[in-house]
Amino acid sequence: MIQLPDSFSYFRDRETLARSQVLRRSWPFLLDLCVAGIGLACFYAVVQLARYWFGHPMPEIVISLSPSALPRYAFYSVVRIWLAYALSLIFAIGYGYTAAYNRRVEALMIAGLDILQSIPVLSFLPGVMLAMVALFPSRQIGVEMGAIILIFTGQVWNMAFSFYSSLKSIPRELREAATIYRFSPWQRLIELELPYAAIGLVWNSMVSVAGGWFFLMACEMFVLGSRDFRLPGLGSYLQTAASTGNAEAIIWGLFTMIAIIVATDQLLWRPVIAWSDKFKFEQVETTSRVRSPLLHLFQHSRGLLNLRNHTIQPLAESIYQRLAENRRRIAANAVPLTQEARKRRDRWNNTLRAVTVIVAVGGVLYAAIHALSLLHEVRRSEFFEIMVGAFATFLRVNTALLLASAWTIPAGVAIGFHPRLARIAQPVAQIAASVPATALFPVVLIALVRIGGGLGIGSILLMMLGTQWYILFNVIAGAMAIPTDLREVAALFKFTTAQRWKTLILPGIFPYLITGLVTASGGAWNASIIAEYFHLENHTLETVGLGAVISAATDSGKFQILLLATIVMAAMVVTINRLVWRPLYRLAETRYKVGA
Repeated sequence: MIQLPDSFSYFRDRETLARSQVLRRSWPFLLDLCVAGIGLACFYAVVQLARYWFGHPMPEIVISLSPSALPRYAFYSVVRIWLAYALSLIFAIGYGYTAAYNRRVEALMIAGLDILQSIPVLSFLPGVMLAMVALFPSRQIGVEMGAIILIFTGQVWNMAFSFYSSLKSIPRELREAATIYRFSPWQRLIELELPYAAIGLVWNSMVSVAGGWFFLMACEMFVLGSRDFRLPGLGSYLQTAASTGNAEAIIWGLFTMIAIIVATDQLLWRPVIAWSDKFKFEQVETTSRVRSPLLHLFQHSRGLLNLRNHTIQPLAESIYQRLAENRRRIAANAVPLTQEARKRRDRWNNTLRAVTVIVAVGGVLYAAIHALSLLHEVRRSEFFEIMVGAFATFLRVNTALLLASAWTIPAGVAIGFHPRLARIAQPVAQIAASVPATALFPVVLIALVRIGGGLGIGSILLMMLGTQWYILFNVIAGAMAIPTDLREVAALFKFTTAQRWKTLILPGIFPYLITGLVTASGGAWNASIIAEYFHLENHTLETVGLGAVISAATDSGKFQILLLATIVMAAMVVTINRLVWRPLYRLAETRYKVGA
C-alpha cells in the first residue's frame, strides 16, 4: 500500500477546510434566495387574483372537467380557504378574548357561539350571498366574498371555542407573573395568552382548514331559488364530476386535492407544529422535538434574521416601552375622583349601557317580527315533518359522536405521546380529514345500496367523516400539552395502563376533549345538510332528517321552512350545550387545570 506524504495530507485538509468555509458562506445566501423566491411567487399570485376579482362578474360559468383546468381551479379554491381561515383566526382571537375577560357578556357570548356553530352553512347562504352581490354588483369580488364568508362559517367556531378554553385554563402563577411585571393587555396577549393557546389553536386550525375543504363543494356551487351560483374552483369541479358520475374527473380532482393537502402539511403545518412545541407548559424539556426543514430555512435565513433583529424586535420593544411610559404617566397624573364625579361617571356609563341594550333589543324585536311573519306561512304538515326530522338527525348525530369517540381518543393520545408516530400519522390524518367525504359519497352510496343499506346509514358515515377530526385533533393537542415531567413521574411510579388513563391522560386531555366534542357535535349537525340530502347523477337522494329539510328548502327557495328548520336546529344544539357541555366546561376550568 502506497503511503501518501504528510505534505499531501496537509494540502488535502486545507482544501477541505476551504471548501467547507465556502459552503458556510454560500448556504445563508441560498436560503435568502429561497425566501425571496417564495415572496415573489406570493406577489405574482396576488396580482393575478386581483385581476380576476376586480373584473366584471361572469353571467354564467361552465365548469370544465378537463384535467388542464385543475391548476387554475385549485389556485382559486386554496385562496378562498386561506382567506376564510385568516378571517376565522382574527375572529376567534377577538371573540374568545372578549368572552373570557368580560364577565358581563361572557354567558351571552358563549350562548351566541353555541347558536352560531349550530346554524348550517346553507342557512347563512341566502343572506350572505345576496348581501355580497348587492354590495359589489359590478365586480366578481361580490360572489367571491360571499363564498369566502360561507367557508368562514364552517371554520371559525371550533377555533373560537379553543382559544376561549385556553384562556380560561391559564395557570394562576402565570397570570400573577404578568401582573407583577405590569404587562399591558396587548403585551399580555402577545407574551402569555397567545403562546399558551398556541398548541390548541394550531391543531384546531388544521381541523378548521379540513372543514373548509369539506364544505367547499357546497360553497362554490349551489342553487338559491331560481339563481344558480357557480365559482371556478376545485369544489365545483368535484361536485360537477360527482353529479354527472364522471369517475375519471373525480379521480383527477381527488388527486389534485390530496397533492395540495400533502404540500400544505409539509410546507405549513409541520413547521408550525415544530414552532408551537416551544410553548409547551412544562418544567422538564422533552427529549424529542418535531423538526421541519422549512422552519430551519426561515430560522436561518440571514435576511429574515436581520429583519427580525433590526426591525421587528426594536419596534416591539419601543411599543412596549411607550405603553409602559404612558401607563406610568397616567398613573402619576391621575387625580382621585370626587364622590360627585364618580356618580356622574356611573350615571353616564349606565345611560350608555341602557341605550346599547335598547338598540340591541329593538333590532332583535324588529328581526323577530319579520321572521314570525314568515313562519305564519308554514303549514302544520311541514311543521311535523321538521320535528320528526329533528329527532332523526338527533339520533344520527349522537351515534356518529359515540362511534367517532371510540377510536379518536386512544388514537389521538397515541399520536400525541409518540412524536415518531405523529410524523407518520399526522399527515395521514390531515389528508383524510381534508378530503371531502362528499366527493367519496357516490362510491359509498353505491356500495351501501348493493349490501342493502341506504342514505339513512350512509348519512351517519358521512357525519363521522366530517366531524371525527374535531375530536382527534383536539385530543392530539391535549396529549401533546401534557407536561413531560408529569409523564416521567407516572413512568417513575410504574403506573399501570388503567392508572395512567385515570390519573394522567384523561384529566390532562379533558379540556381539549370537551372542546373537541362540542365542536364535533355542532359540526355533525352542520354536516347533516349534506349527509341527508345528496345529488347523484341528476337524481336527488334524501332521507328523513332536519338537514334534508334545510337543503330541500334552500334548493326550492322556501325561506319560511329554511328559517323554522334553522331555529329548531339551533334550539336543540343550544339546549344540549346548556345541559351537557357547559357543566363539563366548568369542570374543566376548575378541576382539570394544569398549575404549579
